Amino acid sequence: MTEPSAGPVLATAIHDVFLIVPQPIHDERGWFTRTLDLDWCRDAGLGSEFVHHNQSRSPRGVLRGLHVRAGDGETKLVRCARGAIVEHVVDTRPWSPTFRHVERIELDDVELVQLYLPPFVAHGFQVVSEIADVCYLHSRPYEPGADLSIAWNDPSLDLDWPILPPLTSARDGSAPLLEAIDFETVFDRS
Repeated sequence: MTEPSAGPVLATAIHDVFLIVPQPIHDERGWFTRTLDLDWCRDAGLGSEFVHHNQSRSPRGVLRGLHVRAGDGETKLVRCARGAIVEHVVDTRPWSPTFRHVERIELDDVELVQLYLPPFVAHGFQVVSEIADVCYLHSRPYEPGADLSIAWNDPSLDLDWPILPPLTSARDGSAPLLEAIDFETVFDRS
């Protein structure tokens, strides 16, 4: 993967994780922005083949994650279309120079920043506004059994969630610690 060129794609501290920063045009009617231009992705050397567009709506305090796709993995593009969320990104790629690194990123409907996640990188978010709509583009169709969860409160990750205790699903509430998952065998890089 190449480093992004100047423009709306910015590198983060985690290898191959990027922020896409649209540039809204404001006038007396409000604003307009292009939320995705595949040329931005191609110019930055990012994969841009998306097959699903999903959306969730959650109230304040809901925490979804940490999630990563096993098998072939998947690329994701995440944005907060309404409200505000705190994202935590965890590099779960044992071969990566930033393996086990964590980055905290805030996404909201004001700044419009989006999070580009390459395959095999986990993420989770918590809603910090009254309500939030989160949109996800996925490079791979849903496959039952391929989703992995990592404990949102894994002490080895020292994640700074703003609202405790969070509201989680049963799956996320009982997810294993990072060290309990053999990422070398659950990811298929062939």
